[in-house]
Amino acid sequence: MRHLILVLAVLSILPAQPAEELNFTKSIGELRDLPQQFPDWLRAEAGKYLANRPLLDNAAAVKARGKAFREQILANIGGLPERTPLNARTVGVIEREHFRIEKVIFESQPKFYVTANLYLPKQGTGPYPAILFPLGHESGAKAHEAWQYVLGSFATKGFVALAWDTAGQGERVQFFDPDLRGSRIPGSTREHTMLGIQALVVGDSLARYTIWDGIRALDYLASRKEVDPERIGVTGNSGGGTHTAYLAAIDDRLKVAAPSCYITNWTRLLAQLGPQDAEQNLPPFLNLGYDFPDFLYAFAPKPYLVLSAIRDFFPIGGARATFAEAQRVYDSLGAAEKVKMVEADDGHGYTLPRRVAAYAWFSKWLKGQEDDGVEPQFPLATEAELQCTDTGQVSTSLGGETVFTLNQQRAQQVRVKSDAVEDARRLSGYQPIPGAPPVTGYGTIRKKGYRIEKLTYQSEPGISIPAILAIPDGAAGKRSAIIYAAGTGKASVASKLESWMAQGSIVLAIDIRGLGELAKERTMSDAWFGDTSNIFAALLIGRSMPGMRALDIVRAVELLSARPDVDPAKITGIGIGRASVGMLYAAVFDDRLRSLELDGLLTSYQSIVDARLHRNAFEHVVQGAIRHYDIDDLLKVISRRPVKVRNRVGPLGEMSASQ
Repeated sequence: MRHLILVLAVLSILPAQPAEELNFTKSIGELRDLPQQFPDWLRAEAGKYLANRPLLDNAAAVKARGKAFREQILANIGGLPERTPLNARTVGVIEREHFRIEKVIFESQPKFYVTANLYLPKQGTGPYPAILFPLGHESGAKAHEAWQYVLGSFATKGFVALAWDTAGQGERVQFFDPDLRGSRIPGSTREHTMLGIQALVVGDSLARYTIWDGIRALDYLASRKEVDPERIGVTGNSGGGTHTAYLAAIDDRLKVAAPSCYITNWTRLLAQLGPQDAEQNLPPFLNLGYDFPDFLYAFAPKPYLVLSAIRDFFPIGGARATFAEAQRVYDSLGAAEKVKMVEADDGHGYTLPRRVAAYAWFSKWLKGQEDDGVEPQFPLATEAELQCTDTGQVSTSLGGETVFTLNQQRAQQVRVKSDAVEDARRLSGYQPIPGAPPVTGYGTIRKKGYRIEKLTYQSEPGISIPAILAIPDGAAGKRSAIIYAAGTGKASVASKLESWMAQGSIVLAIDIRGLGELAKERTMSDAWFGDTSNIFAALLIGRSMPGMRALDIVRAVELLSARPDVDPAKITGIGIGRASVGMLYAAVFDDRLRSLELDGLLTSYQSIVDARLHRNAFEHVVQGAIRHYDIDDLLKVISRRPVKVRNRVGPLGEMSASQ
């Protein structure tokens, strides 16, 4: 016991561990919530753009806004593919009392196979009105119970209805593993984001593929002799609500729209839920002031029904605000009766109250009749019964293209020669701020031969960067300086600090956005992609993590350059791990970083496109980068300066085999 007491006594007088000394924000009341400043700042920046939305009060203004919005959607997704033959074929039929289901396969792009179910009425005579039904993310894809109720009910009520498997769902799993008998990435939304990040690197969006599938599904629906092409509507829930809004805004052939559990507004969405998976974000979007009401304006004055759930995770307050704004615009167009909102006191899903409201809405506007308000009963099919392929998967039955292979082809098609520096500035959203940043001190730690100052500096208004400044004792004069940024945070400088102090260099170790004491608490959902919500939000306002991290570092250059004890001609930047890409961009944008050391730098943006899977690569992505440059092109820009690059890593964080 005496020995234990002695050990405890010795431990009690030992100095604090380096991380405890160098990470200080949680011990200072005003800094405890520092990780929250980034999402708060993103919301504030988005709010500035959204506050400038125009007030529309006449048909010409609404038409012009809708046209511009449509063009912007198409620009943001990278345009649409070439329209090629559908090569559609029916591979099976399921009979029901009041309708039949045809199992259909078509090609939205050559050898890019789409599996679909077409519901055809048996009563009455055609041509019938029709419903295009994009799917949500629920399990079972086109066989999901609620979707079958919608589709079968529409068919029983005298509509043709078409649903198809979204890429990444149902028979179109993009990462299907026969050994696992499922996707290598659990969950369709994760598949979508995996593919969506690869598309963003090329300058496109996953929505380019999902929207085009919907347009080609509409091509097929309109081609059927049973369908009246002048009476086609569109409805879907959640991810299907997203595509209902997209398709209605883009394709004039759609006459009536009813998105369910999607419409809200960006102010509430950013505050409560945050951006969703890849195809539900069309960056840059918010920096032009576009918001959810613009989906309705692009469709106005055609009939639009907003279906909402009071307890949905898509905020009901946002849906109400959007509807109120759209209602005023429809009123100004003399079409007040053509916009409506139905709320149900339930949760997310195409539940019975919303389904019944949809039947009434489409019956009114596509048939000129009142619906009876009854949802018919009929036996549901199993997922296997509704499958169009022999194995239940396109990949193992038909092969063909995937989003991954099509995106690789796009990467080769869209390359252009250009100025890497200017393009990196423009695409990354880098916005320099000249002059020394405001600094706030939080105390000093005395060490033998040097001192450590704890401080924060303002990278840009609303963003404070925690840092430690280590200054050797000794004669006055200008010294060389090191800016140290590491993926593990500034505290990791502790192992190197003594030797740098012995060399007489001043060291500024910083936590740039999303790292160190500015990192949010990681969750299970962050395992593949990291801080997707904040990264997507940044892209939506025209910024990027590399561009913002570069600014954080350049502001550190400004801080050091303004000090009388620093020689501004002798500033070295050291970027480790997840901070290395930001450090590289900073050196490209500011030649006051006279030498550079990069450890763990990403091999290339092309590697993200070429690898089927990537992990934690999203924070390094600049939208459209490889259209104009890659990592090695940026290294060439600074090649006349001393640059050391070690331990380059691939898109999964693995050591590159080429080293």
